[in-house]
Amino acid sequence: MGLEKENMDTSVFMDDDEFNRSIEPILKKGKLYEAELDRDPNDINAQLKVGFEDVIAEPISTHSFDKVWIGSHAVFELVKYMIYRLLSTLLAVPMAFILGLVFAVLSCIHIWLLMPALQGFLMLLPSLQVVWRSLTDMFLTPLFHSMGKSLSSVNVKTTEY
Repeated sequence: MGLEKENMDTSVFMDDDEFNRSIEPILKKGKLYEAELDRDPNDINAQLKVGFEDVIAEPISTHSFDKVWIGSHAVFELVKYMIYRLLSTLLAVPMAFILGLVFAVLSCIHIWLLMPALQGFLMLLPSLQVVWRSLTDMFLTPLFHSMGKSLSSVNVKTTEY
């Protein structure tokens, strides 16, 4: 545990937008940044927007050296960027094929099986409604009318002891 000395006038200036960028690299066109294409306009994967400060945070009482902090931030962003690119290169095409196949099958089932069966059932419902109404009028309505008449003569009295 030696005595560490740092130059107090050393400071790092970085633009907040440049420092907190997500995994996409910084694109330059001359001296201006290009507007990046938003590949998640509906914010479906908002929970995946994780930055270095979201994962590693040093409280005020315990700080590492500035160069260590900047280096670890750079390594974090580089590894996150490279591993994501590697995995997406290996998995994107097979997963796109599998998911395309799954959604094609689901669409086909929905369009050609489910909706015609549902429409046929909905066409059949008015006829079933007429049959059901006539059955209830013939059997259930007289039964409940007679039960109502016979139970209407019942009187209940409560007494306290």
